Amino acid sequence: MSDLKIAVILGSTRPGRNGKAVADWVVDRSGARAGVEYELVDLADYPLPHLDEAIPPSMGQYQGEHTKAWAAKIAEFDGYIFVTPEYNHSTSGVLKNAIDYLYGEWNNKAAAFVSYGSLGGARAIEHLRSVASELQLAHVRQQLSFSLFTDFENFSLFKPAEQHDAAATTLFDQLESWARALKTVRG
Repeated sequence: MSDLKIAVILGSTRPGRNGKAVADWVVDRSGARAGVEYELVDLADYPLPHLDEAIPPSMGQYQGEHTKAWAAKIAEFDGYIFVTPEYNHSTSGVLKNAIDYLYGEWNNKAAAFVSYGSLGGARAIEHLRSVASELQLAHVRQQLSFSLFTDFENFSLFKPAEQHDAAATTLFDQLESWARALKTVRG
């Protein structure tokens, strides 16, 4: 039985996206961890238009059925791993939009970040860290950044370097400890 649920949120819906292989790798690496259930949450399964709620998300008064479904899904989890590409020094528009739809569902939970891009996607993570802080989403220090040049063959076949395994273990350790601690805050 799992005492924690962690979502691995795939932050790209682009055709031919590299993110699916990265997210699958993260879920695969998390498989043997005791007391924690990791679940892939693919934004392609939650088609959200550009934010269309009339009332600010901080009020929690969602009108759209798509928003209610998204909120219910996100509320299930104690923490999140955001898997993001880097587009123009930032995260993907679809991920930012999905995050912006909600507020309370993110509060007092833990987050970690995994990125990929020509420079490893680190700038996308830095943007997401500031967004997470505003949402009262406690983000851990450890991150994973995959380079399109060294962790992908021909920029499309994901073949991560071995050093990422140890970094992933550290990321899981940090995320799980914070998620457990914050679960007590939420009561």
